[in-house]
Order: sequence, then C-alpha cells, then structure tokens
Amino acid sequence: MTLASIPLAGVIGDPIAHSKSPVLHGHWLKTMGLPGHYVPLEVKADDLGNVLKAMPKMGFVGCNVTIPHKERVMQYVDQITDRATLIGAVNTLTFRDDGSILGDNTDGYGFIENLRQGARDWDPKAGPAVVLGAGGAARAVVSSLLDAGVPEILLTNRTRVRSDKMREDFGARVKVFEWVQAGNIIEEAQTLVNTTSLGMAGKAELRVPLDGLRPGTLVTDLVYTPLRTPLLETAAAKGCATVDGVGMLLHQAVPGFERWFGQRPTVDLATRRAVLA
Repeated sequence: MTLASIPLAGVIGDPIAHSKSPVLHGHWLKTMGLPGHYVPLEVKADDLGNVLKAMPKMGFVGCNVTIPHKERVMQYVDQITDRATLIGAVNTLTFRDDGSILGDNTDGYGFIENLRQGARDWDPKAGPAVVLGAGGAARAVVSSLLDAGVPEILLTNRTRVRSDKMREDFGARVKVFEWVQAGNIIEEAQTLVNTTSLGMAGKAELRVPLDGLRPGTLVTDLVYTPLRTPLLETAAAKGCATVDGVGMLLHQAVPGFERWFGQRPTVDLATRRAVLA
C-alpha cells in the first residue's frame, strides 16, 4: 500500500485539544489492524470553507465536526441527511469520490445505542421521557427518542423560546414546561435525560429537585466529566437505572469510522478504557 492510499480522517473544532476522538479512532485503527490516521484540526470559523475544500486533496476521506462548527458547516455541504436537517446540525462529513460532501448527524444514533448497551431492559415505549435542555444536543436526543417509540417528550429549558421552537419542529408529542416545573414533571418520567452542561466540572450545578425520581426510571446524563455526575449518583441511590454519557461519544463515532475506514468497530470495555485513560 502506498502512502498516498492511506486514508486520513480527523475532527474539526475550535478549540480541539480536549477532544477524545483522536484517541478513540486511533484505538480502533490499532486494534483492528487498519491503515489510516485520525488527527485533531483546530480551525477558525472564517477558515472553515477553505479547509473543507482542501481536505480531500490532502487525502482526507472524512471528518467529525464539533463545537462551534456543527451548524455553520452545513452551508459547505452538498448533501445533508434527513436526520441532520431535522436536528439542524452536522457532526460527520464524508468526502465522496465525485468531489461532493455528505453531511450527517450521528449524535442521536450514539445516544440511543448507548442506552441500549448500558440499560438492556430499557423500553422506550413504556412512558414519557423528560428532557432537560433545548440546545443542539437536545435536538438530537429528542429526535432519536421519538424514532425509538417514546410516546411523549416532556421538555424543559431555562430559556422557554428554544423549547417552543423544538415543539414546533418535532410536533405534538413534545410537551413544553417551564424550567421551574422540572421537579414536578420528573415524577412522570420513565426516562430522564440531562442534555445541559449543568453538573459538568467547572460549570454550575444542576439545581432541579429530584425527589420525584422513581425506582426503575432510566436516568442518563450527556455530561461525562465527571463520569458519575451528581444527577447519576442521586438517581442510583433512589434505585434508578443509570447510564453515563461517555458511551454516546463512543457510539456516535461508529458510523463515520465505518464509512471512512471500511470496517465497523465495536464499542466494548476496552474502548471505554482507552478513551477514559
């Protein structure tokens, strides 16, 4: 195999040094014995278009896109999948042989696969899901929960207008509540998802009353620093099933890796250990 035929992929963001994606993809490439490289690329917003135009000429077959470019990148993409269009953001690009760029969003896929792996008894159809937050991550989560068969989404966000926009976009199965009502709607949850940054190391605490949590409710937090957030610790103490957020990062990477490097990787304990090391 010539050097030129070795596929390149990477992750674009600003900043990018914190990203765990290079470690994750590097682990898969090594353990699967595949040729290829995956690199972090710090790209400023004003340079995004030029960088994307140059990448295929440099041997890149695709890349992940992270903050703050997930929405802006859509203007440079030739084709966008339906789920990325609905979510309003792209996190996975594939540079195709005909010179076009395909944009996809695999965050929702990663979220659902993480729940299915971490809570094998979870039944999405068993009852409502309470979703805290209405940002980009929440849009991916709500989209995937509705697709999985959750009958109703009880949505609350500190800024009401963003919740209302999501109800408008996703339809009548989404019910919007004021942030001060969050503690009350939790009592109805079969599934509880925190999509906000509240509870993350260095961020404000998640100050939502959790008295209403019932044993058997599945609770997951997209925050994974710390891995066991106060929300997950409280939920576990109340007898809830809990799933941490790092699995979403791992599973969302699977479709892109398969497209770029030709083989589907497995998310297993060794993968988690490699990323968390």
